[in-house]
Amino acid sequence: MSFSRLLNVHQKFPDRRVADIPSTIHHELASAGIGENLKPGARIAIGVGSRGIANVATIVGSVVDYFKSRGFSPFLFPAMGSHGAATAEGQADVLAHYGIVESTMGCPVLSSLEVEPLGSTPDGIEAFMDKNAYNSDGVFLIGRVKWHTDFAGKIESGLFKMMAIGLGKFAGAQRYHTFAYRLGLEHVIRSIGRQVLKSGKILGGLAILEDANHNTGQLTAVPVGRMEQQEEELLALCKSWMGRIPVKEVDILIVDEIGKMYSGAGMDTKVVNRGVNGEYNPWDTAPRIHRIFLRGLSNKSYGNGVGLGMADVINDRLLKVIDWTPTQINSLTASTPAAIRTPAHFATDKMCLEKFWPTVGKFKQEDVTIAWIANSMELANLRLSENLRAEIEANPMLTIEGAPETLDFDESGNLHNLMEAAMVGH
Repeated sequence: MSFSRLLNVHQKFPDRRVADIPSTIHHELASAGIGENLKPGARIAIGVGSRGIANVATIVGSVVDYFKSRGFSPFLFPAMGSHGAATAEGQADVLAHYGIVESTMGCPVLSSLEVEPLGSTPDGIEAFMDKNAYNSDGVFLIGRVKWHTDFAGKIESGLFKMMAIGLGKFAGAQRYHTFAYRLGLEHVIRSIGRQVLKSGKILGGLAILEDANHNTGQLTAVPVGRMEQQEEELLALCKSWMGRIPVKEVDILIVDEIGKMYSGAGMDTKVVNRGVNGEYNPWDTAPRIHRIFLRGLSNKSYGNGVGLGMADVINDRLLKVIDWTPTQINSLTASTPAAIRTPAHFATDKMCLEKFWPTVGKFKQEDVTIAWIANSMELANLRLSENLRAEIEANPMLTIEGAPETLDFDESGNLHNLMEAAMVGH
């Protein structure tokens, strides 16, 4: 193949990592007065979601320890809508995969899909809450605040969304996404969140912000009285830290893996510039990307292949590892069937590139521009084609490491994953 050679590029993001997670959490919760009005022995329900949050077991364990140190009786519950194939066992398994089990957390994990109705919003949307959480003396949420894959707003993914779709379990998630199709997801998240707050059960939450290196960058205790306002402030801050593919336009984006731990949409739409309903390049904050070649599914996604529909071409091996039950439940509950459409697919990586490079409007293979990422979360190290060198060298955040390399196919016509190739190189 005569594609332009590839440059190994390091993108330097500020390191914002929290040095001591347990002590930071204890300080934050104490300073915010979380649970100070509860009596000793009160049962506190701690909601945990399904995203691949860095240091999540340490964070959750530290929250449990804090409440136990105050004489309370905490338990954990999954707050994750339809994930885990919309079963109680599946949702407990999601937490277990992150190390969140009774033996390591020091408190019970209660997983159920039963919900308690909380009345209706002014739009007529009935709100629900996990029954175990409702029967506790107070509910505390642990969630990452970040941009959402489906829309742009002042509140996107975070504690308010967890109050709506997470606490509402499968029953709520289905209804809320149906209303969101007409009213917009931000409107539904806010209105359901406000209805949940009226229950008087919510104590507040711990907002997790991650930096562009996927480190725990900030931990903020959010008291119940400031949840909506403070989440807007935290989202604005988090968006300013966002990692991006650092060029203006790419003909072919190669993505090694999708997975639920990288994004709720499998790959972050605002990184790869796709919409979950099939839109090309809907975001003006990302480079214009003409074609996406998707190579695989992370084994940590446990068969959930949501996001494959945003690719233009995939390797056959991806289809072989998809578990269509959780994939379809997740996508159809979110009213995004386009996100699981099957793209064109071929037996090898080489065939995928051979078939698709002529579709980008270039006559010469060497003129095609390429970006190659491991996944939509890990953006510090990537490969960019040498015909983008001028743009790379003009960006002070970027460093070219080593000599240019040609696309290195093995004898079966496939490429090594970026991370595997980096380890081989060392």
